[in-house]
Amino acid sequence: MNILITGGAGYIGYSVVKHLLEDIGQVHSLTIYDNLSRRNFSFFTEARFDHKPVKLIHGDILDGRSLEKALEGIDCVIHLAAKVTTPFADSEAHSFDQVNHWGSAQLAYAIEKSSVSKIILLSSISIYGTPADPVDEQTPPTPQSFYGRSKWEGEKQMEVLKRDRELIILRSGNVYGYNPAYRIDAVVNRFLFQANFLGKITINGSGEQHRGFIHVEKLADVVTKAVDGSVEPGIYNVVEHNFSINEIADQVKAVYPSLDVIHANHNVRMKDMTTALPCRIWSQVPLRKASFADELLDFKSHFSF
Repeated sequence: MNILITGGAGYIGYSVVKHLLEDIGQVHSLTIYDNLSRRNFSFFTEARFDHKPVKLIHGDILDGRSLEKALEGIDCVIHLAAKVTTPFADSEAHSFDQVNHWGSAQLAYAIEKSSVSKIILLSSISIYGTPADPVDEQTPPTPQSFYGRSKWEGEKQMEVLKRDRELIILRSGNVYGYNPAYRIDAVVNRFLFQANFLGKITINGSGEQHRGFIHVEKLADVVTKAVDGSVEPGIYNVVEHNFSINEIADQVKAVYPSLDVIHANHNVRMKDMTTALPCRIWSQVPLRKASFADELLDFKSHFSF
């Protein structure tokens, strides 16, 4: 199968490519389509991706002509390219809309002219907004942030493709966990980095706000199974844990007992966002057994000092 991965040189892309190349019995040819705007080049130096065909196209998601050319001979598209931020970000509205909304539109237009038969779109549970009850796939999207709205608009652009192609939409929780291309702005990753090197972490607000979380390797498992046909077309939430920020801090403190936890605006209760668990995706994809505590310890083991 010939696969194109938009944003494939990023944090999630690193794990997805690794899993696809290790996919036993499957021969995948991978094209990484990325504008390299993140300025993290670990994808190109920290692993050997040479046992199956891999190539890079330096292209922008808003460049329709480049996308059309890149899709020649492609069977499956994994759409990871996005401007990513915390779920309730309210800055850079134009940038989110351009990349996550209109970038997805450009890709959808290009796919319509191609022979691509399967599309896997990585979306976000932030599209649900902040409902009082845990969300599932039947919850109407009511995004509350510029980021969430742009991801929802991006979904709608891709939805037109399901008329004559397989479309799988994965609404991911907050991604955490180590790989060489990891994002430091993800809350779990940031806490671990700060705990290891600074000895303190800062929590904004009361810390009672809840979020949904998924480890990067478990998310990559889902994407790989979706490529291989183990996931039926449709929309899926991809979350394993609902944690409050205080609960994450407690888990990090268990790894670093002398950790200093500082609260900024302690009396402010931030918005909640929880997901109905277990997500129905786990009935189609085996969830690897690593616990959250084990995942934190694994991350710690990769620090240089």
